[in-house]
Amino acid sequence: MFDIQSFTFSPVRENTYILYNESGSCIVIDPGCYFDEEKAALQDFISKSSLTPKMLLNTHCHLDHVFGNKFVAETYRLTLHIHEKEKPVLERAPTSGLMWNLPFDNYTGDLVYLKEGDTIELGNDKLKILFAPGHSPGSVCFYCAEQGFVIGGDVLFRQSIGRTDLPGGDHQTLLNSIRTQLFVLPDDTVVYSGHGEETTIGFEKKYNPFLR
Repeated sequence: MFDIQSFTFSPVRENTYILYNESGSCIVIDPGCYFDEEKAALQDFISKSSLTPKMLLNTHCHLDHVFGNKFVAETYRLTLHIHEKEKPVLERAPTSGLMWNLPFDNYTGDLVYLKEGDTIELGNDKLKILFAPGHSPGSVCFYCAEQGFVIGGDVLFRQSIGRTDLPGGDHQTLLNSIRTQLFVLPDDTVVYSGHGEETTIGFEKKYNPFLR
């Protein structure tokens, strides 16, 4: 059974997630740690919990979700997993960082490409990859049917949706992704978003002003 630890990092207030289970292994998703003390907080949790990171995943590659990729990859000898359509986004991230006055060292190692419908396994626990473009061209979500939660990146927020004015974004594509990939999940599915508090599919069906 997955346990979920979240951190809110960087001036952009991005949510980073660690998923772990009784195997003693963990998955790091969207490490947004920018400052040294944030990197230390992530590392301290992993160390004090006696966890071994096995995978590094990005829901998408906007700068605030990839600040800590290089640190995590080098510290734990991991290869980054992203959707193939996010490779150009990842490559642009340092330029975006300079525009936001947030320079950083980008991950430049090998890539493993995530594919829609594939399954990620950690011990006996599984995550299904949902392809949900619109906020970014290769955005994916990680869905655990057994425990009823989804790590959604910046696709869906509590009473809001991801912005679509960045390169590769498209408003109608995002709305279609939410309706066909997320709103088909059970209403009690918990959505852990890339920013802000968690929500549920049922709540967003009723109260999200962008999707009524």
